[in-house]
Amino acid sequence: MAHMFSHELVAKALDVSSAMLALSNEQFEADGALFVRDRQFPSIYDSNQVTHITASTPPEMDRLLARAGREYEHATHRRFVVDFRTHPVVTARLALESYARDDTLISLLEGDLIGSPRDHDVRPVETDEDWAAYAGLKRADWDEHSQRLPEPRPGPEIAEAFIQIYRRKAPEVQYFLAYVDGRPAAFLSSWPGLDGMGQVEDLFALPEYRHRGLASALLHRCVRDCRDRGARQIIIASDPTDTPKHMYAAMGFVPVALDTHYLKRLDVPAPVQ
Repeated sequence: MAHMFSHELVAKALDVSSAMLALSNEQFEADGALFVRDRQFPSIYDSNQVTHITASTPPEMDRLLARAGREYEHATHRRFVVDFRTHPVVTARLALESYARDDTLISLLEGDLIGSPRDHDVRPVETDEDWAAYAGLKRADWDEHSQRLPEPRPGPEIAEAFIQIYRRKAPEVQYFLAYVDGRPAAFLSSWPGLDGMGQVEDLFALPEYRHRGLASALLHRCVRDCRDRGARQIIIASDPTDTPKHMYAAMGFVPVALDTHYLKRLDVPAPVQ
């Protein structure tokens, strides 16, 4: 079955993904862009970045870069998010300034998920005890993820920041835990989103519990939660260099766009040209 996605629908999917990251953070428009900022957690890229960039000339980029320098004095990085709507002048200038690029794959589900989930114990995160269980899993998630990052690697304080940030977004963003024999083993979140488009996000399972259907059970539960709260279409973000994207595609999510990030870490020497 062929899928037809308008530019407007794809733009909406990108905006929903951006809005979920910005939830609970300070947001303001300035110099042709939306600034997302969290002074409490300056090392978290998703909470300290520039999005929705409308600059289209070199002087406008000069002003935007200067403004970012002022607004993110608290941070040791600068990050700009671009997509198919962004003028090439922006990405060209960021490349000139030695920003490193990475992508996020945005996929869209319009109908039902393909397949039936196994019968797993999936519960919403609601109590302090639930959040403590989630925190333990998130630390394991970050430890695994950080091993794939280049040196110098961020420390465990990043996981602690994420735990606080995600709890701050609740209950608008609802987390779910999957248990095996009473032990928390995996998590995923759901958000009803904007104008009928929701998002499920941040899937993780402990390595020893993978390939048991926990991810599928969580996806079915979170998609249902989004739709119970008014969403019709659902998006999910994934790393295009990692394998979960294939599971999402097999379950009915269709890739629609790349969300691209340009990052400069100020605590790391610039590469020699």
